Amino acid sequence: MLKLSKNYYTFGAYINILMDLPAYSPGLHKLVTLHVDKVQKLKDSNGFVAITNSILEAYQLEKVGVIVHDFDNDSFTISFCLKESHICIHTWPEYNQLTLDVYLCNYQQDNSKKVRDVMADYINYFEGTIIKDFEINR
Repeated sequence: MLKLSKNYYTFGAYINILMDLPAYSPGLHKLVTLHVDKVQKLKDSNGFVAITNSILEAYQLEKVGVIVHDFDNDSFTISFCLKESHICIHTWPEYNQLTLDVYLCNYQQDNSKKVRDVMADYINYFEGTIIKDFEINR
């Protein structure tokens, strides 16, 4: 079994220099849980799709596909597959909560600010209060 060491990452950066490649910037993965008083927004999958399409256009992100599933209790789960990675949401209207997952990666630029801005736009849309907020540098 191959075991990688810290030197592997240094070697990878060295190869990028030799090949005249930009530094690898794997991206930021942001996950939040929100409390939302306006329960109707937690039941409106069409509204989420519309706001996401607006966000994708505003930030010049490219949609590859989207899956929408509405549950019997009017909650929904949606996954947007992006050329840059993904946006996923799960809602629980009965608990006034949602979980939202935004991950953007790019080999040529750091998208960390864009991830934070996209998440802020969603928080504003839902008028949500943050319960949990995680950032993972990938």
